[in-house]
Amino acid sequence: MQYKQLGDSDLKVSEICLGTMTYGHQNTIEEAHQQLDYAISQGVNFIDAAEMYPVPPRAETYGFTEAYIGEWLKQQQRDKLIVATKIAGPSRHMTWIRDGVNTIDSINLKQAVDDSLKRLQTDYIDLYQIHWPDRYVPLFGNAAFDPNQERETVAIAEQLSVFADLIKAGKICYVGLSNETPWGITTFSHISQQLGLPKVVSIQNAYNLLNRVFDWALAEASYRENIGLLAYSPLAFGFLSGKYLHGKPEKTRISLFAGFGQRYNKPNVNDAVAAYVEIAHKHNLTPAKLALAFVRTRWFVSSTIIGATTLEQLKENLESIDVVLNEEILSELDAVHTRYPNPAP
Repeated sequence: MQYKQLGDSDLKVSEICLGTMTYGHQNTIEEAHQQLDYAISQGVNFIDAAEMYPVPPRAETYGFTEAYIGEWLKQQQRDKLIVATKIAGPSRHMTWIRDGVNTIDSINLKQAVDDSLKRLQTDYIDLYQIHWPDRYVPLFGNAAFDPNQERETVAIAEQLSVFADLIKAGKICYVGLSNETPWGITTFSHISQQLGLPKVVSIQNAYNLLNRVFDWALAEASYRENIGLLAYSPLAFGFLSGKYLHGKPEKTRISLFAGFGQRYNKPNVNDAVAAYVEIAHKHNLTPAKLALAFVRTRWFVSSTIIGATTLEQLKENLESIDVVLNEEILSELDAVHTRYPNPAP
């Protein structure tokens, strides 16, 4: 396992991060702890969660993921691990989170951090992230910005000021963004510099062979502001494993949960996946290992977030760390991308 410096922080994160959004719904606490034990045994030191997990979010399971991790974390050497979690942003749907009033302001931020600390059974959170912006932005497959959807928002300077208080109190160490835009990255960075407030060190956005929009303006913003990408959905909800090419297997998120995977229910997705699967087989790789290894080749990726519902899936995903893609394979992947550019942005 290799480790990378995360932005301007002193955190050295493993190239693979263990994602946990299935804990509490698709995975029992025993299965979650087995996954955590195995990942750590393979050199993973980075665990990512969120207060709204597990997914799909429900009032009945709210906070279960952090609670499962907390039961495990209290038995570990805390200073050897990097724990990340997130505050839920404004949403009309999750009314069970602080009565549905989830603006990123002082009251919500401080309450969310205290609640996460309690569930995680720890004194501090290494990386605390805004799950999605307080302001309006198109999210989760909605690619077009619509000014008519503008809403009131908490000033970024105010958000960063609260983070400064939380860092001073020792409750969090660093701040990260998620599902952000180039404007968001640069504005957070410039305001922190102008006002002497905490600088954002990471951005957690989707990135995979079907969605490489980060390559454009986000990559430049990431480079110029030294903000590392934590790439989520590197397997595109499992589509890049090839398992959905011939229907919907049972007990997968797409088959279990109505409305899931809409981002990938688009023209050219299956054709692109089939082409990537063909490349994997040609080079004696599993499609999942190929897809994960590709994400690791990107210079702006600090860590790739993997999730699994079974220990077997987790083992295969972690084995991708040993896969090195040569120029021939990368050229073949780029050729497919040219033919089917970003079918699932």
